Amino acid sequence: MIKVMIADDSATVRTYLSEILGAQKDFLLVGEAKDGDEAVQLVKKTSPDVVVMDIQMPRMNGLDATRKIMKENPVPIIIHSALLAQDQVEKTCWAMEAGAVSALEKPEGPGHPRFSIMARKLVDTIRVMAGVKVVRRCSAFAKKDASYDGPVDPAPEKTAPAPAPVRTALKLVAVGASTGGQPAIRAILSNLSPRFNLPLLVVLHIGEGFIKGTAGWMGKLTQRPVALAEQNMMIQPGHVYFAPDNFHMGITPNGRILLNDGAPMNGMRPSVSFLFHSVARAYGNRAAGVILSGMGKDGAEELKLMRDKGAVTIAQSKATATVFGMPGEAVRLGAAAHTMGPEEIAQFLNSLGTGQLPLQGANGAAANHLA
Repeated sequence: MIKVMIADDSATVRTYLSEILGAQKDFLLVGEAKDGDEAVQLVKKTSPDVVVMDIQMPRMNGLDATRKIMKENPVPIIIHSALLAQDQVEKTCWAMEAGAVSALEKPEGPGHPRFSIMARKLVDTIRVMAGVKVVRRCSAFAKKDASYDGPVDPAPEKTAPAPAPVRTALKLVAVGASTGGQPAIRAILSNLSPRFNLPLLVVLHIGEGFIKGTAGWMGKLTQRPVALAEQNMMIQPGHVYFAPDNFHMGITPNGRILLNDGAPMNGMRPSVSFLFHSVARAYGNRAAGVILSGMGKDGAEELKLMRDKGAVTIAQSKATATVFGMPGEAVRLGAAAHTMGPEEIAQFLNSLGTGQLPLQGANGAAANHLA
């Protein structure tokens, strides 16, 4: 049985959520909280496998409750919100920085045309996230919370400097991420040099309706030009482009974005596989591909295609990934030439960001971080 706890200030929402969960034979509802403070206490008492957390609640909101739970009694938390305004999405983004594993639009009540679809999405997400192993999270907030004296996240892995490189032109970076990937993307963007001048194309699997606000939050937080991709948009140096809801994102050889509403790939649209395949065909060895935390295998085979065509390929390291599914599959396939944590990825990309690429050592050996 999957033990689930609900935190929402609306009695009506708690009622229909409990009915949705009660209809599943493998779910056990172990508690209902009406605010964040009560949610923190119930997690201690009931030890749920998954918490479904509203973001806007009295006394203690979902962001603060998530931060406290992930410091004291870490458990997979799914943020659900009926409000997709920028400030609410920003709180959701911070909750995912604090350790929440997913974000979903709150299901509308019974009788709404989309109720069945949204309820099924919630149920499926709970089943998947129940298998995610989370750890105490405090490094993002430790400096702001002097009262916290618990363990902190491990320091980024250290590696030896790369040998003197043979160089070739680099034109863009393609990034794919899913569960646990949003904080990794933020860390990468935050640590890029202001002089970094390569376009980044990003596919992030996140709940429908959240990507626009997430892109805005990323841009404000990292002070980089971030936008949702649009059809036929010409990519610009140093800019970041996120794939919009329900569209695959590709790229033409002359740098124009292509959006495609075709069938999902690996169950996803947008798909990392679609992006990496497009980049491999259009840019070959003039591109870099980065695959970050996420469940499943979306993008792994296509990252191997990029590597076969001479691109630089990077997978997030197991020690730093919330879920090592996507990067782990890339490593297994030999698709990732480099494995490292987000901060190191940013440092490595900074060395490539003038349009030049460390391809291999002077003795012909591949550069550092070899998988």
